[in-house]
Amino acid sequence: MVDVGGKDATRRVARVGGRIVMAPATLALIEQGSANKGDVLGVARIAAIQAAKRTAELIPLCHPLPLTRVAVEFAIDRGAVAVTIEVVAETRGPTGVEMEALTAAAVGLLTVYDMCKAADRAMRIEGLRLLEKSGGKSGHFLAA
Repeated sequence: MVDVGGKDATRRVARVGGRIVMAPATLALIEQGSANKGDVLGVARIAAIQAAKRTAELIPLCHPLPLTRVAVEFAIDRGAVAVTIEVVAETRGPTGVEMEALTAAAVGLLTVYDMCKAADRAMRIEGLRLLEKSGGKSGHFLAA
């Protein structure tokens, strides 16, 4: 792991987004709450939060971080026939929270896939990426 012991503890925030594209009938199941496994987006939100908290266990060289906030928002995009996710992770520490936010978003989308795969195995996860980060000496990043 990289030595972050000499770095200042500052407020660090990362915002990540992505989406899962699916068949219209699958999106309808999610919207109506009628998927066989239950409340897809509610379960996926909890899975995303849990994933953020366990990132250091999953990604070998990540530092374990004391997260101060993990916010997970899903939205239905009827035009793209997709569910989008946006995750904001925050900490106060010597290193950033990009990996925690990325891991949360990935697991949230994977949970949607898992809960709906019986209806639609052709779903695809797309566009998982860092949208914004702030804090630390590298400053503010905003994706184009």
